[in-house]
Order: sequence, then structure tokens, then C-alpha cells
Amino acid sequence: MKKRVYDLEERLLNYANNIIKLVEALPHTRSGNHIGNQLLKSGTAPYAHHGEAQAAESNSDFVHKMSIGLKELRESYRWFRLVDKSLMLKNKNDLLLEMINETEELIKIFFTSIQTAKSKITKK
Repeated sequence: MKKRVYDLEERLLNYANNIIKLVEALPHTRSGNHIGNQLLKSGTAPYAHHGEAQAAESNSDFVHKMSIGLKELRESYRWFRLVDKSLMLKNKNDLLLEMINETEELIKIFFTSIQTAKSKITKK
């Protein structure tokens, strides 16, 4: 059995790449373009914020940068739900369902990382 390598940076890179693919599949309508633009911003941002958090100058700085990434993930989750609800993608797109699930998992990871860092701050 293969051991799964856990690399959050790589996972966020794949997530941002899948955001691009999903946005390109949206219809080129006013609503499709609006949601696509919003998803491009919020869905690719966690990758960058994670990179900033890796170079954080303190635990507080780490918490701040990860918190921004968490907010972007939560926003993306809302946009995905709207795409799903509005039936914007003609066929129930497997990528959409995959992205909803991945977003939920990433939210949990970011939230836990933030809580761990906060507990280190309060212990000092």
C-alpha cells in the first residue's frame, strides 16, 4: 500500500489549478463571469496566503496570514454552493463536487493550524 504524502503547499497548488479549470467551465454569461471572477480571486488566494504564512515573522503573523486564507476558503465554499444550486454547470460536474469536498477539508486544516498557533501564543 502506498503511503500518502501530505504536502499542504502541493495540495493548495492543485486546488488553485482546479479553480481555474472549474471557472473555465462556467458559462460565459453575466452571472457566470461574475461568479468566475470571484472564484478566481478567493480560490487561488489560499495558496498565496499559505506561502506568506510559511515566512511569518511570528506566531501572530502566522495566525493573521492563515486567517486570511481561511476567509478566502470559506468564500470559495459559498460560491461553489451557489454554482451547484443555480445549476450553472449543465451536467453535475464531478470537479465541482470534488472542489466542495476539498474546500471543506482545507477549511478544517486551516482552522486547526490557526488554533494550534493561537495556543502557542497564549502559552508564552
